[in-house]
Amino acid sequence: MKKRALILAIFAAFLLPAARTLAAEDAKPSAQDVDELKKSAPRVYIDGQRLDMNYIKTEIEFVNYVRDRKEADVHILISQQGTGSGGNEYTMAFIGLRDFENLNNELKYCSNKIDTQDETRKGLVQVLKLGLTPYVARTPMAQVLTLGMAGKVKPTAVTDPWDFWVFSLSTRLRMSGEESWKNSSLNGNFSVSRVTSTNRLRLGLSAFEETSKYNYDDYQETSSSRHRSIDGLYVFGLSEHWSIGAFVNVNHSTYSNIRLGVTFQPAIEFNIFPYSESTRRELRILYRAGYNYDKYMEITVYDKMSEATLSHALTTTFESREPWGTAEISLEAASLLRDVSYNHFRVQGNLSLRLIKGLSLTLDGRYSVVHDQLSLRKGEISLEELLLKRAELASGYTYRFSVGFSYSFGSVYSNVVNPRFGGGFGGMDGGGGSDWY
Repeated sequence: MKKRALILAIFAAFLLPAARTLAAEDAKPSAQDVDELKKSAPRVYIDGQRLDMNYIKTEIEFVNYVRDRKEADVHILISQQGTGSGGNEYTMAFIGLRDFENLNNELKYCSNKIDTQDETRKGLVQVLKLGLTPYVARTPMAQVLTLGMAGKVKPTAVTDPWDFWVFSLSTRLRMSGEESWKNSSLNGNFSVSRVTSTNRLRLGLSAFEETSKYNYDDYQETSSSRHRSIDGLYVFGLSEHWSIGAFVNVNHSTYSNIRLGVTFQPAIEFNIFPYSESTRRELRILYRAGYNYDKYMEITVYDKMSEATLSHALTTTFESREPWGTAEISLEAASLLRDVSYNHFRVQGNLSLRLIKGLSLTLDGRYSVVHDQLSLRKGEISLEELLLKRAELASGYTYRFSVGFSYSFGSVYSNVVNPRFGGGFGGMDGGGGSDWY
């Protein structure tokens, strides 16, 4: 009896797991079942810039992607802003439409400055999966989804050995030319910053130098332009709406005829909306006033070699990112305190507006009324300086404007990823095969 019981136990040890595996295989949906279930999956429209859509589509296969917001069940609005560590904070607003109306959520993902592109997109996709789960859970597609956890959770405390200080250094040398013309430029930047939830400190140094040499028949000429700048900013948050701080600038510019320029301006800002909503909307009113000192390289049109002034400026900025598009507009008025006739007024903004299904309008522009060019050089500007923009010219206004339309039609579904030939016309998509936008 003991031998028979031992044999039965051995058979059970081998046969029961096999039977369970076969049962599990029978219960597992087939590829045909999954394809059928996916027809009921939420239709998703992802609205953001510089996203690797090919990667997102291949990693998140349990939803259907559409190219038009009006065809979507879920609109994901992704906005970005820089963090104090030099990385990016991605705010993902999940907006439920149709059957998912009023099912809304907002999640965030922060990348580090040292993260690679692959690490950033993996982290972004992970948060997107979590945000999409409540929508998929309400459809038959939920039958084939599983939820797990990578590793064991351990209590952790955030410790930063650098105490939130971030240092950045960059330089670029560019050279070009031909037999009768040579051009070289050198650009360097260094910055140090510290950003916390209430304070913001930044100090930046930049230098630029460009030299052009011409040698054509009997004509020989060398032209150069230099710019040096030290910029400082300190901001202290008083509340969700109020901040105070100061701007500091020290500069040298051959273009603006400034041998040494120094500016110090304390400032105060009020945001109509809480700063916590800055990734979606802002309406900031900033007032700054302070001291300016300029020592000129050549005598100015006002017969001065140096000048000290007091000035102030009021800037109002509105930014909004909504399902209908994005908008940003800024108005600035500035003048000298001793004589308000020396002033400038600037309006600039951009608008990306979805007009109708598939049709978008993009506007971008800036216009300035200028009456405060105190550093203008006295005397005539040479033709060379005029053509190469080596010296600032007297002007009552400046402007720029652009307008564009985009329209797409056809299939609204975009689940398929095909990287063959780089994904573009003749392989000239310029993106290395990735669908970045």
